[in-house]
Amino acid sequence: MYESDKRIVMTLDAGGTNFVFSAIQGNKQIVSPICRPSESGNLDACLNNILEGFKLIKEQLPSEPVAISFAFPGPADYKNGVIVGNLPNFPSFRDGVALGPFLQYHFGIPVYIENDGNLFAYGEALSGVLPMVNDELSKNGSNRKYRNLLGITFGTGFGAGVVINNVLLNGDNGCGGDVWLNRNKKYPSMISEESVSIRAVKRVYQEKSGISNSNITPKDIFDIAEGIKEGDRQAAVDSFMELGEMAGSAIASALNIVDGLVVIGGGLSGAAKYILPSLVNELRSSFSTFSGESFPCVQMDVYNWENEYDRNKFLLSENKDILVYGTNVVATYNDSKKIAVMLSRDGASTSIMRGAYAYALSQIDNH
Repeated sequence: MYESDKRIVMTLDAGGTNFVFSAIQGNKQIVSPICRPSESGNLDACLNNILEGFKLIKEQLPSEPVAISFAFPGPADYKNGVIVGNLPNFPSFRDGVALGPFLQYHFGIPVYIENDGNLFAYGEALSGVLPMVNDELSKNGSNRKYRNLLGITFGTGFGAGVVINNVLLNGDNGCGGDVWLNRNKKYPSMISEESVSIRAVKRVYQEKSGISNSNITPKDIFDIAEGIKEGDRQAAVDSFMELGEMAGSAIASALNIVDGLVVIGGGLSGAAKYILPSLVNELRSSFSTFSGESFPCVQMDVYNWENEYDRNKFLLSENKDILVYGTNVVATYNDSKKIAVMLSRDGASTSIMRGAYAYALSQIDNH
């Protein structure tokens, strides 16, 4: 979707250290990105660098951009473009910054700001795994078509976004899809993000290994799990598996409302070989009742797309025919409920970029 669109949207990858500016046309980056320091502790310098970055990008464009669209850390009133509250990576924003109106004032075009989890999900739903899966199902003779998607990012935090039938779920307060705040399975008085994040992987490794090292990184822990770096290999594997289990518990709650595909991205997804099995296993777990009955925690059969056997079973057409009572007319139906959990094919950064582009154009088209 939007692959052939000629409109240009300027974008920003906003990190606490650097800003990377670019422009998108037809879902593709059309300029060389420009990097500027974020100066996150100095509001004047920060906003000046944002203006300078977008001005330099605009000078490279073959035609006028129709919008600016990007992800920015919250808390925020994204609808009105105002960043509010205490952002750890942007201390100068603590008193609130009307970033969207600021940019609109200087460039005279619409400005759309969202969180990265939402834009990741939107990019995957419109141009990523959702159309890919539907294409694969069609090739395998299935009439099943997916329209809903839950996008999950594993990194500094536990990001998420929900897309229902090509529409991003913002919620009335901009809180739609905030899975990170679900109850933590292991520590019920805590949020799920405390067990699904970079800090969680580091904490669990140190707890299980008994090795105290504040400088250890998730990449170090992955290398230990792979046996290419010295350390407690089982503790390293367990730290990623625990993240998968805790994430699976939170995702299960979301899936009972969303009922769609699950796509995972973000820096920690590089350890998917250890995370996905425990995540999927959690999604296949059951609950019981006082009478002794057992119910699956989600109503759908869950398949790991990254596992060839699972993927083939998911793609298998299970259409069945049934006679309409009292006639010779045949009705066809699906005899199963299925969802798949998979990794992003293009990576979170690309999906967020595409999501920002599509979100801006969809908002323009709808208004």
